[in-house]
Formats: sequence, C-alpha cells, structure tokens
Amino acid sequence: MKSKILPQFAKYGVFVLVVAVAMAGGYVYWGFSPVAVANATTNTAAAVTPVTKQSLQKSSAGLPDFETIAAQQGPAVVNISVSGTEKTGLAGFQGFPQLDPNDPFYQFFRHFQAPAPQSSIPTHGLGSGFIVSSDGVILTNAHVVANADEVIVKLTDKREFKAKVIGIDKPTDVAVLKINAKNLPTVRIGDSKTVRVGQWVVAIGSPFGFVNSVTAGIVSAKSRSLPDENYTPFLQTDVPINPGNSGGPLFNLNGEVIGINSQIYTQSGGYQGLSFSIPIDIAMKVEKQLVDHGKVSRGRLGVMIQGVNQDLARSFGLNKPTGALVSSVEKGSPAEKAGIEPGDVILKFNGKQVDSSEDLPSMVADIAPGTTAKVEVWRNGRARDLSVDVGEMKIASADVKSVSGDKGGLGLEVRPLTPDERKQAEVGEGLLVENVDQGPAANAGIQTGDVILSVDGEKVGSARKLRSLVSKHKKDVALLVLRGSAKMFVPIQLG
Repeated sequence: MKSKILPQFAKYGVFVLVVAVAMAGGYVYWGFSPVAVANATTNTAAAVTPVTKQSLQKSSAGLPDFETIAAQQGPAVVNISVSGTEKTGLAGFQGFPQLDPNDPFYQFFRHFQAPAPQSSIPTHGLGSGFIVSSDGVILTNAHVVANADEVIVKLTDKREFKAKVIGIDKPTDVAVLKINAKNLPTVRIGDSKTVRVGQWVVAIGSPFGFVNSVTAGIVSAKSRSLPDENYTPFLQTDVPINPGNSGGPLFNLNGEVIGINSQIYTQSGGYQGLSFSIPIDIAMKVEKQLVDHGKVSRGRLGVMIQGVNQDLARSFGLNKPTGALVSSVEKGSPAEKAGIEPGDVILKFNGKQVDSSEDLPSMVADIAPGTTAKVEVWRNGRARDLSVDVGEMKIASADVKSVSGDKGGLGLEVRPLTPDERKQAEVGEGLLVENVDQGPAANAGIQTGDVILSVDGEKVGSARKLRSLVSKHKKDVALLVLRGSAKMFVPIQLG
C-alpha cells in the first residue's frame, strides 16, 4: 500500500480506528501497519558532554531523576492550538450533487460541468512545541501549524500569545514560530549524534490536550528510515507518544533536547510502543535557515537510487551489501555532468561512508548548493572517484497567496511540473496546484491536483510569473486549467 499523509490538524477527540500512522493532527498510512507522528524541530546543536554512566542522574530510589528534568525544562515546553478551515471534500459540479472522487460517475460528470465552489468547515488542532530563544522563538512540527489561520501558544504560567509562523519545512516536518514576549525560559539544546541505543529519554508535551504531560522510555534504535521521509534519520524510542505530543521535545537525562517527537507506529491511532523523533541536529539547521532566509536550501544530485542487498552486492562484485545503487540519472542534472551512470553504486559522498541507500539523501541535502563534492562510486568491479558540483533542490511548493496584493490573493500553493509530469500531461509547462486555501481560487472551483496552464492566454511555468500576470488584473482574471484530460477556462473574481 502506498504511504499517504492525510491533513495534519490534530483533531482533538477524533480517532481513526484503522491501520494508520497517527500524527499530531493527521494519520499516516504505511503499508499494512500504521505509524503515528509526533513533530519536533531543532537548531544546530552546540558541543555538549556525552552522556556517560557518571552523568546519568539518579533519584533516591535508584531510578533516573525525571523529576528534575520535568521541573527545570517543563516551563520551556508550550501548548499549541491552531484553528483554520478544511474542505468538506472535492467540490461538486454545478447542477450535480457533490461526488466522491472514487465514485465511478465522478470522472464522467467533471468533464462536462464547470466546478462549483468548495464548502469548508472550521477545524481545530492541538500540538506541542518548545522555546529555543528567550525572545520567543519556538520550534514545533510543520504538520501542527500547516494551513492554520491562527496559532495560539500557551505557556505553563497560563499566558497566551498569538504566534507568527516564521517558516515551515515540510520535508523535515519542522516549523518555526515567534511570539511577542521577552525573558522566556528556554530549553538546552543537546547533540543527537551522541545518542546511544538503550539510554533513557524523557518527553514533555500535550497528548490529547493534557498540557505538560511527562513520559519516559529508552532509545530503541537510531537512523530509522520511514516511508516518504527521505531527509530524516529518525530516533526510535518506546516513549509513550500520542496525538498532541507532536512538536514536543525529547530530552536526555542531562535535560538537553535531542529530538522532536514526530511520529508513532499504531493500528489504533494511539501509542503502541514505537515512537519516532526528529534528531535535534537536523531540526536546528532547519531552524537557522528559516530564521535567516525564510526557506531551506538543500543540495541535489539528480539521481534515483535503491538499496543494495546481498544478491546485488554479489552481482556487482562487492564484498558486502553497502552503498546506494543508482537506478537512473536525470538528464542535465549535476550527477550526469559529473559522470555518474545508472548501475553505479555510490560508496562515499563528500568523504562520508554511505552504508545504505537511506543515508545518501540527507548527506546530499546537507551540502550547500554550488559546493563541489567528492563521490566514490563502484563501477565494473572497481572504485572510482568523481567530482560533482551539487545543485539546488527546487522548493516543493511556492506560496502564491499574495499574488494580487491587498486584493486578497488567489489562495493557492503551486509548483512547476516536473519533466515526467509535463510528459504525462502532454504540456510544455504549467503549475501544479498543491493546496487551495479559502479565497478567490477556491470560490471559483480550483482544486488540488489541477494544472494551471496560462493566464489570459499567456503560458505560466513559475509561481513568480503567475503572481506577476495576476497582479495586472484588478477585478477578474481567467485561468486555463487542465483537470484530468480536460482543459477549461476558469474565471476568477479577485475583489
């Protein structure tokens, strides 16, 4: 079964009793088993003293001293509540009732009728976060605040603040918030690279809205790869995590944050023994880029890769199954220019050993675009050294909410079509609609999955050009939209 992430608001009191992954506001379907998400974000960690037997604080009963961690770090953990709107389903068509996309008549009717406005309902969600700067910078999960119209942060002293979303990075599920406050308590940032399997860890968050709940467990494994999560080597723990814990901190026994609670594996929507956290080192790098630049830049090679098992290793003449097997190389990509070929096994990237295919995406993403990196590949029974000028990964989506300035915007998130998508749609260029908020576009019937081909007859291939063309109109604009195999002009009122 293909992995699928549903809308990310943690709906308090609503459970999906199916095989699913529960997130703070959504459920992830993973094969025949569910994984639930608890979000976390972090900044580049400062050097800290590794956890040792001597540094593990013990209580008078001989157990780890969870009390001190809760007392000292709890005030820096916040409760996050979000509100927004959610579509009740795909829009119906004028003259016909609203139909589910799985309905056999859905495709038939939609080719003959203009789309009708989508209806929406108010939504509310809960999550957690933690303060990393005394002037009000907060880390949480991207899925906690994505698409929220309003974000409220509540401190342990009962003060509440309306938060501004500084930035969201969906690939790592990290978001940065800012509240207008001073002299706030902050967490101490640890080093997730020093984490050891078997060590005690503590989570603080708001499961099901029960603020500042403390749970504990041990690290079960490191560098876990999850479906559709290419850039995050998760920490696996057995700490009880539930919806509402998303975005909360995971502490070591020194009281330092080493991860952000993000996902759980579940068949019921609740905790079943497996929890996953985003390493704080990764989260803090994301936080710095979001605060400094408002976006995250990642390196790009332009290859498709797969794992190397024992049979493949023997066929390629490798002593053991290691590295990342290149299955295809994108034309004109940095990898092609560097001489990387399908069938190569990437053994090292920029001096670091690639033990498995899951290691490579995060290694490449961590390299600044424009950097020249050394790549060791295995080809025809021997190792070769290549140099590649790392490219920049394109932003997954470009926000076009302000395309018409103070006229209210279109309310769309779009991205350019990939070469494969252009070929499949048989178009030269276009913009794929990834999200539709309340606004003129939604009122006109624009839907997620539509492809915007032109504005008043002029082709568009970038969000910038769409914004520019729409900004020339004061009241009305006509978009040529591809939906399925049908093209239609959709008039949009901007006022």
